[in-house]
Amino acid sequence: MKSSDELPFDKLREECGVVGIWGAEEAANLTYLSLHALQHRGQEGAGIVTADGDTFHIYRGLGLVGEVFGEEAIQGLPGKASVGHVRYSTTGESNHKNVQPFLVRYRDGHVAIAHNGNLVNGPQLRISLEESGSIFNTTSDTEVILHLIATSQQKTFVNRLVDALTQVKGAYSLVLLTNDKLVAVRDPLGIRPLVMGRMGDAVVFASETAALDLIGGVYEREVEPGEMIIVDSDGMTSLSPLPRADRKACVFEHIYFSRPNSKTFGISVYESRYQMGQTLAKVQPVEADVVIAVPDSGTSAALGYAFASGAPFQQGLIRSHYVGRTFIEPSQRIRDFGVKLKLSPVREVIAGKRVVVVDDSLVRGTTSKKIVRMLRDAGAKAVHVRICSPPIRGSCFYGVDTPTKEELIAHRMSPEEVCEYLGADTLSYLPLDVLHAMQGDTASTYCDACFSLNYPVKVSEEEERNQLGLFAGPEAL
Repeated sequence: MKSSDELPFDKLREECGVVGIWGAEEAANLTYLSLHALQHRGQEGAGIVTADGDTFHIYRGLGLVGEVFGEEAIQGLPGKASVGHVRYSTTGESNHKNVQPFLVRYRDGHVAIAHNGNLVNGPQLRISLEESGSIFNTTSDTEVILHLIATSQQKTFVNRLVDALTQVKGAYSLVLLTNDKLVAVRDPLGIRPLVMGRMGDAVVFASETAALDLIGGVYEREVEPGEMIIVDSDGMTSLSPLPRADRKACVFEHIYFSRPNSKTFGISVYESRYQMGQTLAKVQPVEADVVIAVPDSGTSAALGYAFASGAPFQQGLIRSHYVGRTFIEPSQRIRDFGVKLKLSPVREVIAGKRVVVVDDSLVRGTTSKKIVRMLRDAGAKAVHVRICSPPIRGSCFYGVDTPTKEELIAHRMSPEEVCEYLGADTLSYLPLDVLHAMQGDTASTYCDACFSLNYPVKVSEEEERNQLGLFAGPEAL
């Protein structure tokens, strides 16, 4: 039986989370706490690199942040500057070597790097570098950036980094630590998030504002698309060295990836999801006695749906937060065992009721089918499924682990066919044009390629084959 962390639960898998800190007495401890706040972005591995003058220290491991780091590990990471990373592999195998941050020494000293995103042309660049003599230690596309820096003919680290980034194609939010500076940079499209905050005189970069909140940091602003911020002993410098492009922030950050208490791309994630639920109730109404959420990611939208529809919100599904990393199924197989470990119906809320069950997205449909069956077994009179995003029709190539399009239920089936497959009475998605209307003037600044198939970074057939071989998702239960 699979470990509980491998249950697909009809979700796209998170990408990664990064942290960078400069000028803090307890840089390692603050990075450790920040990574806790970003744990939802990657549960496969975690790591921290610190700099204490010209001496660098590194600690990495497979597992959750609290499992990887103990007090002794944190005490072994002195220094006032650090970078940290939580990982879910979108490219590269699941092993210790691929856990970031990566730390290398080259002709000008040390450099540590933590990366959130994916390089579409990473495999091609890797082949070219290997043919020129580069030797790779990992299977991660992040190492490509390090080799491009090391082989650049530019004279300074910043210029070498710019040289490297002009050769890559795709999504990246990076924090890099050298002997004398911390650098934060986003790709010109701004696909993946990265924010900047302060703790007194210390500067903090993180994937989400939730990380700043936990450590008492004050959110200052986003790192802008294409911006490079350099922090050193002389202060802070902002550069815009990369070719300008129209912003294309990942809309799925607001639908699912980011924490509800974060402000992502300058907008409250909770308010976005609440509004999606409200809007869906208005455009796809149905007579119901109760509104429930698929916890936890569907809760904000379900609250909005309930408010707009007039039907009360209740906790009809309870999520277990105590499922271990492994479990043993009884020899007499229990139907829907994996889902029942995670979710339990509240019969008193469901029995005899017309139930609207709200979720943020629908990927393969396998788990949603089991949830519908679970609700009917609990006595639901009717089950109406409401999805607060458009149908997912295409794979993502920008740092999200996505099934092949043939595995996506909305690619294979019409909404009516999906409804029949789920065993629901009705099924409605949030229409794409309605999502665009909600975003107003900012609609064109978001990437919605997984819905629209309009990819802001074009992917060749060869690149698509390379990517999808790496993005193969877990088997559906």
